[in-house]
Amino acid sequence: LHLCDRRQRQMCIRDRANDMTERFFIDNRRKLAARLEEGSAAVLFAGKAPLKRGDEYYPFSPDRNFYYVTGVERENCVFLMAKVAGGLQETLFIPRDNGILAKWVGANMTVEEAEETTGMTDIRPIDAFTDDFAQMVFRNNVTKIYLDLEHREWDDVLTPALRFAKELREKYPAMAVGDLYPIFGDLRLIKEPYELEKMRKAMDITRMGVEAMMANARSGMMEYEIEAHFDFTLMQHGAREKAFQTIAAAGERGTILHYTKNNGQTKDGDLLLVDCGAQVDWYNGDISRTFPVNGKFTERQKLVYNIVLEGQQKVIDAIRPGQPFSRLNEILKEHYLEALKEIGLVKTMADVAKYYYHGVSHYLGAETHDIGRYTERVLQPGMVLTVEPGLYIEEWGIGIRIEDDALVTEDGCEIMTKDMIKTVEEIEAFMAKGKQA
Repeated sequence: LHLCDRRQRQMCIRDRANDMTERFFIDNRRKLAARLEEGSAAVLFAGKAPLKRGDEYYPFSPDRNFYYVTGVERENCVFLMAKVAGGLQETLFIPRDNGILAKWVGANMTVEEAEETTGMTDIRPIDAFTDDFAQMVFRNNVTKIYLDLEHREWDDVLTPALRFAKELREKYPAMAVGDLYPIFGDLRLIKEPYELEKMRKAMDITRMGVEAMMANARSGMMEYEIEAHFDFTLMQHGAREKAFQTIAAAGERGTILHYTKNNGQTKDGDLLLVDCGAQVDWYNGDISRTFPVNGKFTERQKLVYNIVLEGQQKVIDAIRPGQPFSRLNEILKEHYLEALKEIGLVKTMADVAKYYYHGVSHYLGAETHDIGRYTERVLQPGMVLTVEPGLYIEEWGIGIRIEDDALVTEDGCEIMTKDMIKTVEEIEAFMAKGKQA
């Protein structure tokens, strides 16, 4: 491409994109364009790492919807798509060359790098965005702007999109504003081969990390010491980021769903509940396993563990296209009612909520709890969801969760984490080998 002049280079990029076997981001833009109204435009922001303290910033993580249509992993970028005059305009705005600052923080992305990453040919400096946006709106008589208006809590810090929406309403009071969030919730729900490849790799690295924790766990270790074996394994296999903060909860701390302090000491006879995931190119794995730190389940632990395992299998057997998403959790609760009645823990369905108080599944993808509607949703081929039943019996000091990742197929589901050991017998045999090493 360096031999082409500017116009020729753009043609080369366009041709190369057309010939690529990997067209993921280009195809995603086409999917988005199909959902926009004629005479409208969409604006997406990459985001910026928030300030931590002094001159230190938190690590940057790109807005996933922005990444989904651009493939760009840099901050302070903006994507503009205009569906006007019977055609489509796509522009990426990026920071300018940062000169001497590159020696301190690294160089900004070049125009050529942006073109190669995205397959787009209209790359402009970020400081031109507002003027270019205003001209685009005026020249094309744009009457609607789509923004990602995700806003979960009233007091949340406003996102760049929400701040832009506020300014937009002041400058263009007659402009309609559309929400991209539900659109992306639908688009990202069905995973493409590119996404599944990244997720399979993340899941496999997660599996190895969990096995490392099992192999090295000993009674008396601190939870964070066991967790360290997971972190090291991820680094060994090129996963620099985790899907979320690891849960490593021993004993009754395992009954706290999102326990992440991981600073307790394990005791002989404790179960350790681990919930963790590797991240590969912004796509995630999510696995939970529960195992005895001394390598042997007690009879009571084994009893409860097998109730959870049997419930997981019943949910897995029910995953198929057309199944209401909400039905999966009902199947698990019905199983728990009967199983926990048999051991004298519950009498009614209302009692089950004392020991099981979360949903059995969530979507998985570029976010661990991936976006998409659950209400009245039926399963479709291409969805990826977790299957994570749990029981949390505080009075027994037992917290158990078993989680695998499932891909909905045309006639059922594929357990993408099927290579991860799971039964009592498999765990005890595996840990016995680790303790001999």
